[in-house]
Amino acid sequence: MKSMKKQIVTSPRNIEFQNVPLPEIKDNEILIKIKRIGICGSDIHVYHGLHPNTEYPVTQGHEVSGVIEKVGKKIINFKLEDKVTILPQHVCGKCYSCTHNQYHICDHLQVMGFQAPGTASEYFAVDEKFVLKIPEDFTFEQGAMIEPVAVACGALAKIEKLKGMNVVVLGAGPIGNLTAQVAKALGARSVLITEISNFRREIARKVGIDHIVNPNEANIAQEIVKAFGKDKADLILECVGIFRTINQAIENARKGTQIVLVGVYSEKILIDLNLIQNQELRLIGTLMYQKKDYLQAIQLISSGKIKLEPLMTDHFSFTDYAKAYEYIDNNQDKTMKVFIDVDK
Repeated sequence: MKSMKKQIVTSPRNIEFQNVPLPEIKDNEILIKIKRIGICGSDIHVYHGLHPNTEYPVTQGHEVSGVIEKVGKKIINFKLEDKVTILPQHVCGKCYSCTHNQYHICDHLQVMGFQAPGTASEYFAVDEKFVLKIPEDFTFEQGAMIEPVAVACGALAKIEKLKGMNVVVLGAGPIGNLTAQVAKALGARSVLITEISNFRREIARKVGIDHIVNPNEANIAQEIVKAFGKDKADLILECVGIFRTINQAIENARKGTQIVLVGVYSEKILIDLNLIQNQELRLIGTLMYQKKDYLQAIQLISSGKIKLEPLMTDHFSFTDYAKAYEYIDNNQDKTMKVFIDVDK
C-alpha cells in the first residue's frame, strides 16, 4: 500500500511527521496532491498552544492549493490535474445559523486545521463540495492565498455601503494588508493603515494603500483627520487582535462608527464599554467566510485589483514546519506570507 507524509501537532511546540497510508477515496471524493500551504496567525496560535478553540493532536493546513490526483466515480465537474483550493469548513446544515444563510457560524462548526484534520499532508481526500477550481494561470502561491483574501472579503461583507467610505485598518500584516486592498477594490474612497514594522509599511506602499501611519511615531487621531477631514473614518477594521489596537479603534472612532474585529484574540481584552455606549459605536465580530467570499476573492485576484506578490516573503519545505514557525517568531517584522512547499 502506498504511503504519504502527514504533519501532526501533538502538543504545543511539538510537530511530528508520520508515514500513513495514501487515502482511499469514496465515490463523491477527490484526492488532491497538495502543493502549497500558507501559514497564518491562527496557525501560529495553535503551534504555541494559544488558540482558544483547538485541541491536540491536530493536523494543520487551511490555506491551500493543489492539483487533482484522482476523482471518485460520481465526480463530473472536476478532472485530473485541475488546479484547486479547498473550503475548510465542516458545518451541520441543521442549526439556526445553517438554516438562515449563516452557515459560516454553524453551532457545530469545525475548521480544517483546528477542530478537523487539515491539509498538511502530501495528499488529501475531500468531498467535492469543499473543492473549488482556480484559474489555470494562478500560481500555487496565489491559490493558497485565496483563503486570506476571502477572510477580508467576509469581513467587509458585514458592511452594507462600503463604496465611498473612508476606512482605517489597524495592522498591516497579511490580513490587514489584504483587508485594506479589498476595501479599495470594492469601492472605499480612501484607506489609512497603521503598522509599527518598517518592512510591512513598505509593502503597504507597494500595494498602493493611500495613507500609511506608524502609530509609534505619529498621533493616530491627528493622522485620521489629516487623511479624511474632521468627519474622520466611517469604518475601522482591527486586524491585529491585541489590547492596544482594539482600544485604538474605539478611542479614534467618531460617533456611530462601525468597528469590525478581524484579528484573532488569544486572550480576554479589557475595553471601555462606556465609550462604546456613549459614542453609539457598532462593534462587529467576523469569524469566517462563505463560498461567495472565496469566489469573490478569486475574481479580485484574477482582475489584478489585489496585489499578492509583494506579500509572498518566504518558503519552507514540508518537513521544516517547525523551522518556519521559529523563523516567523524571530522575524515578525520581516515576514508577511510564509509558505510550506509540500511538493519540494
